[in-house]
Amino acid sequence: MKEYEYENEMEQSDLESNKYMETISKFSSLPPYNDITQIIKALNENKFKKNFTLEVLKFIHGCIDLTTLTSMDTKESVWSIVDDIVNNYEGTHPDVPNVASICVFPLFVDTVKQALTAKDVKITSVAGGFPSSQTFVEVKVAETALAVMSGADEIDIVLNLGYFLEEDYEALTDELSEIKDSCRDAKLKVILETGALSTVENIRKATILSIYSGADFVKTSTGKGYPGASPEAVYVMCKVIKEYAGMSGRKVGIKIAGGIKTAEDAVLYYTIVKEVLGKEWLNKEFFRIGASSLVGDIEKRFES
Repeated sequence: MKEYEYENEMEQSDLESNKYMETISKFSSLPPYNDITQIIKALNENKFKKNFTLEVLKFIHGCIDLTTLTSMDTKESVWSIVDDIVNNYEGTHPDVPNVASICVFPLFVDTVKQALTAKDVKITSVAGGFPSSQTFVEVKVAETALAVMSGADEIDIVLNLGYFLEEDYEALTDELSEIKDSCRDAKLKVILETGALSTVENIRKATILSIYSGADFVKTSTGKGYPGASPEAVYVMCKVIKEYAGMSGRKVGIKIAGGIKTAEDAVLYYTIVKEVLGKEWLNKEFFRIGASSLVGDIEKRFES
């Protein structure tokens, strides 16, 4: 009897595995990493200079998720960031939109909510055992729900890399779906940690599985412990997003984070998104850059 039950479990497991592999197989394969590097090099040579304009920098400024995620954060330091960088900027440059959102740990969502007076700036909270994602799904769901209850408009969580590497796609997608449900009306951004995934195929699969589990955005990196964003990873993610939109009619956003400090960095990623996804993705509903020092660097360019 036990042997029969075991065989049934194995057959069910195989069916589930086949279901996810079938979904992944619907998407086109992508070129090797080195070939993508050459594609990006050509884009950079042909398009970067044309895109490096004040108008593009103004647009990017309005797509930044201004981020503070350190163990030294306090209510006072978070309040100061909101007041000094966001509230005080409001109205100073009428032709430059304020940042898209302020991204903090769940503990500081209420602080941002109380401090924020600037209009049309969202509150983003990391959750789900950020940055490792190595905790119980019940904890992830509860933390997400509490962040939303505190006032978060958007939630950034990390893909469970353990499940992904074990190819336990059922557990992976079930967990993402549960977290998505706990977001209620808040948007869910799923962080792939592309620096850890490293290969084109891993990034491609992780993007597909995240999108099919309900992600509103896919995001490159946490910026904690692994290499941050790379042009190659963003290219792969954009190709999957574009193909999915063609299949389903649903547009998923992209958030680029991890090591983006200068206007030059930001314009390179803007160029990739523009060329691969098209102008319809060039708005803050579908394009974000997560950064802490980028705001200051871009604002300096307005003064020069």
